[in-house]
Amino acid sequence: MALLKLNPSFKDYLWGGHRLVEEYHKKYEGEILAESWELSCHPDGSSVLASGEETGMSLPDYIEKRGKEILGENCKRFLNFPVLIKLIDAKDNLSIQVHPNNAYALKNEGQYGKTEMWYIMDCKPGAYLYYGFKEEITKEEFAKRIKEDTLLEVLNKVYVQKGDILFIEAGTIHAIGKDIVIAEIQQNSNVTYRVYDYGRVGKDGKKRDLHIEKALAVTERVPILKSKSSYPHVAECDYFRVDRLYLDGTITNQLSGVIGKESFAHILIMEGEGTIQCGDTILSYQKGDSFFLEAGSGTYEVKGSCEALVTTIGEKANPIRIGVDIGGTMTKIGLINAEQQLFAKTSFQTNAKQPWKEVVKEIGKQIQNLLQQENIALDQCIGVGVGVPGTVDKKNGIVLYSNNILWENVPLQKELEQYLPIPIAIANDADCALLGEMAGGSGKQYEDVVMLTLGTGVGGGIAIDGKLYDGRLMGGSELGHCVIVEDGEPCSCGRKGCLEAYVSATALIRDGKRSMEQEKESVLWEKCKYDCNNLTPEMIFEGEQEGDRISKELLERYRKKLATGIANLVNLFRPQLIVIGGGISIQGENLLAPIREMLETMCFGKAHGELPELKIASLGNDAGMIGASNLIFC
Repeated sequence: MALLKLNPSFKDYLWGGHRLVEEYHKKYEGEILAESWELSCHPDGSSVLASGEETGMSLPDYIEKRGKEILGENCKRFLNFPVLIKLIDAKDNLSIQVHPNNAYALKNEGQYGKTEMWYIMDCKPGAYLYYGFKEEITKEEFAKRIKEDTLLEVLNKVYVQKGDILFIEAGTIHAIGKDIVIAEIQQNSNVTYRVYDYGRVGKDGKKRDLHIEKALAVTERVPILKSKSSYPHVAECDYFRVDRLYLDGTITNQLSGVIGKESFAHILIMEGEGTIQCGDTILSYQKGDSFFLEAGSGTYEVKGSCEALVTTIGEKANPIRIGVDIGGTMTKIGLINAEQQLFAKTSFQTNAKQPWKEVVKEIGKQIQNLLQQENIALDQCIGVGVGVPGTVDKKNGIVLYSNNILWENVPLQKELEQYLPIPIAIANDADCALLGEMAGGSGKQYEDVVMLTLGTGVGGGIAIDGKLYDGRLMGGSELGHCVIVEDGEPCSCGRKGCLEAYVSATALIRDGKRSMEQEKESVLWEKCKYDCNNLTPEMIFEGEQEGDRISKELLERYRKKLATGIANLVNLFRPQLIVIGGGISIQGENLLAPIREMLETMCFGKAHGELPELKIASLGNDAGMIGASNLIFC
């Protein structure tokens, strides 16, 4: 819990004045102060703490020290700090400009676009600004008027007064007029395309750059329709939510609010003086001051006379999550909605023999293609989760080791961010499958669950009290690499006798080939067309149903080894549920029924103990994608 006063970063753009110093108490010694960036983690200028033990520390460094949890749950969907809040003193007219939307800015600038709102804090009589077009014009006319310096004739001139609010969506042409002081809340971006600048020159004596071609590409050339009300908020969109706080100092001179875990809050004092208190911290305020309250700070109280804007981050409307399941053979990608429904997916061959950077590049490309195919903008997605076979450093986003895809110390998260600049989380693929089953599958009503995935290898995941259990050391659970036979079959991990070496699909095929080579007269030989290299687990289970002796013996040994591994897990964790996933799980009760009988005698306590339920994973190959998409909530 923290209440912190902030000092801003200053900008001396040529159109600025000096009112922020004279009237808003900004400690600045230059002649021109155009903007003060009150709440900023932008690399072009960040806020600095002006109170507390870390006074003098930049806000980005403070967040890094305290952890992103102080920003709140609703900020997890942003890769970077979501907003930038400014005070703007326009002594002269600003350039006619437009901001791109996210899709265009991400593709052409490598950062997000900009949607913003203006609150008119003060202005002289007759002050005006430009906001959209009077009427729809063609792209050709737009270009011609820029060239001929007649653009102002078709712009919508809006006369303003103190307290007016304008919401400027990306793609809206606009300009702040002279003699206006504005509070601006915007996306955390500094991308601006100028189309007209009154012929002014910069400090270098040269005319400032225009960005005509880019502006032509992104500008909405139609009149602005009056947007629907944001009541009870001053403004609300996917990027910020703004409320007005008012105390007249007489009838109402005290007000309290609550900062929950959902979002931090920023309070910008536009008028008045008094105190603000949160917990044991009490700070005085005056006109122009700026305060940051961490998410989860609880109740705060403002006393005195005050007009302020309170900015928080709301929930994303209709959020989409992306789940990626990297396998040794195939990589699957899915789009998941808020109801845990997988509504679109694609897959491609992993081709792990190629350099890992090429694999990651292909994942980025395939995600972009799937979003385009479904007509979903990237900014509608709140994050990407990736499941990877092997040992994973989740905190740093690194695949430490994967024998399935031949990766070692691969910075997967950082590399994938080059193609998808949104939050990315990674985890072991079996953990992701478990998360998926608990989110929308067989484990939905349980909190203590162990899952085994029986595929090329054997993965495992553990959930205790509804949360993934990782232990305190890096790497997570590797249930497939618990030894069940001392000095037994060699395992892909380098040890001998691991569970994976006996109950993976690979192990079952290996044992089947050995049996067939010893006895070539069998149903299996016929199913394989007399070539044991064609053998699959499905053939062995079919052979058992058809009375094939070799298949029956193979599966008796297979089930016993699997039951041994499961009994060990039951004795260790006493879960409510054991879920079996992976390719072999399609055998359903044909696989599980005999194992249940074995567990009654194998598990400690036997009839005196309580056995967990044993179920087949219900999401099939989709579990990994759905679970991975939930990593951004973990």
